[in-house]
Amino acid sequence: MRIHVDTAVCASHGQCEFAAPEVFGLDDDGELSYVAEPAPEEAENVERAIRACPTRAIRKVE
Repeated sequence: MRIHVDTAVCASHGQCEFAAPEVFGLDDDGELSYVAEPAPEEAENVERAIRACPTRAIRKVE
């Protein structure tokens, strides 16, 4: 699985970090960082993060 975050749309609410902390994180400046190719065992958490994103900035890339 590969994911992409549209940083122009992301508002750094941090909901993705709560859903998948091994994949998403906010730094001290509130900037999002993420693992573009998360481990397979993170798939359920990534799906949860996609659903939790209030701006719909996260998507899976096929």
